[in-house]
Amino acid sequence: MSDSARNIFERLLWAKPPEAPESRFGAVCVLGGSIAGLLAARVLADYARRVVVIERDDVGAGHRIRTGVPQDQQVHVLLPAGLVRIERLLPGFAAEAYALGAVPAEPERARLHFDDRPALQTRHEPLMLATRPFLESRIRTRVLALPNVVVERGRAVGLDCRDGVVSGVRYLVDGAENLLTTDFVVDAMGRSSKLSDWLEQAGFDRPRLQRLHSGINYATALFERERDDELSWATTLVQHSPERGPRGIALSVTSAVESGRWIVMLMAHHPVKPPRTVEEFRELCAHMPPPFPEAVGGTLVREIVTYHQGDSRRRDFAGPLNLPARLVSVGDAVASFNPAFGQGMSSAALHSSCLSEYLRAEPDLNSPAREFFELQQVVVDAAWQVSAGSDAARLDALNGAEVPEEVRRRRWALEQIMAASVTDQQVAQVFRDVTFMLEHPDRLADPALLERAVTANGGNTRP
Repeated sequence: MSDSARNIFERLLWAKPPEAPESRFGAVCVLGGSIAGLLAARVLADYARRVVVIERDDVGAGHRIRTGVPQDQQVHVLLPAGLVRIERLLPGFAAEAYALGAVPAEPERARLHFDDRPALQTRHEPLMLATRPFLESRIRTRVLALPNVVVERGRAVGLDCRDGVVSGVRYLVDGAENLLTTDFVVDAMGRSSKLSDWLEQAGFDRPRLQRLHSGINYATALFERERDDELSWATTLVQHSPERGPRGIALSVTSAVESGRWIVMLMAHHPVKPPRTVEEFRELCAHMPPPFPEAVGGTLVREIVTYHQGDSRRRDFAGPLNLPARLVSVGDAVASFNPAFGQGMSSAALHSSCLSEYLRAEPDLNSPAREFFELQQVVVDAAWQVSAGSDAARLDALNGAEVPEEVRRRRWALEQIMAASVTDQQVAQVFRDVTFMLEHPDRLADPALLERAVTANGGNTRP
C-alpha cells in the first residue's frame, strides 16, 4: 500500500455526509437489508427520492434473528472505526443504543491478552458491545425512519440492463416475479450474492473470486450477568498461541451485552471443535483471565450455538472490468473476512463512506462505477491485509510451504510488533489503532516503529 492509500483510508473514516444533498435519482434499490445494505440505503437517501430495500427475511419490529445471517448469534463487536462511521451517518445512534442497553467498552474496560500476557491499555474510541440482532435493529429503526426509505420483502433473482446500464431489479414475492424500475442498484446480498452469476449471464465480466481457507469453528454461549457495575470488565479477548491454547482454542472472547448478559465465544481452527456443553465451557473458562470465570457462572440463557466458516472471500470489482453502469456492491458481497478479527460491520460502514464520496463527486452515472470500486479496494485491501495475512501465515506454517523472502520479512515484522505490544506503550497504541481500523495497516510498516518493537523485544534483529 502507498501513502495515498493511507490518506484515502483516513479521509473515508472521518468524512461527514454532505450538508446539502441533492436529488439525482428517482427510485434506487438496495438488495439486502443487512448492516451493509442499511447503511448504503442511508447514503442513497441523500440522493434519491425513493430508496427501496429488498430483503428476503422478515425484518419487523424487535431484535429479529435473520436466517440469511448464519453468524447472527455469534459474538459481534462494533469496532471504533465502525462506530465513528455509523455515528456520522446516524447522529445520536450511540447514545440511543447505550440507553437501550448496549455496553460501551472504554479503554479501561477493554482488555486484550496474548496467552497469559495482557497487552498494554491504549487510548481509543470506545467499542460498542451488543448482540448482532440488537445492533442491526437499531440501525434499521433509524434508517427506516427516513421518509424516503422503505423495505419490500422479497428475494432478488436478477437485473435488467439496457444499453450497458442497470435499469431494473427482478424479485420474487410469494412465488410471483416483480420488476422494480430503478436508477441505481446496490448489491448487499452477502457472501452468497448471485450478482457475479447475473453479470456473466448478461454478457458482462465476472469479478475474480479469491478464497483463502480459514476453517474456523465457533461456539457461543449467552449467560445472565449477575452484577452490572464498573468493576465488571466490559470485554476481554485472549489470543492463544497453538502450543499454549487450551484444548486447541485459538481465540476466546467474553463481552458484556444488552439485557444484563454476558456473551462468551470460544474459537478453534478446523478440525478442532470448541466445547458444546455448558460444563465444558465453565471448565475451560475457569483458567482464563477475568471476567471469563464470572461470565460463565451465571444462568445459561439459551443453547450453545456453533458456527463454521470455511474461508475468507473477496470479489475484485476494481480494474478494467466490463460492468454495467449504476451498479455497486458492498459488505460481505464484496469481501468477507475471518470473523475472529471483528472487521465485518466496520468494513461495511466504510463501504458506505466510499459510496457517499463517489456520489458526492458527481460521477458519470452512465459509465461503470470504477471510481467507487477503487475507493472500496483501499478499504478491502486494508482489512484483508490484517485477517488474511494471519490466516495465510498459519496455513504456510502448517503445510511447510516455501515463503518468499519479502513475505517472510513482513510476517517477522508483524510478529515483532505484536510481541512488543505487551511491553511498549507506543507500539501497543499503533497496533491497537490498526486492529480497530482507525489506522491503515501500512502504519505497521513504519521502520521507526519496527526498530522500537525490536528493541522492546530484546534486540532480535534477525527475521
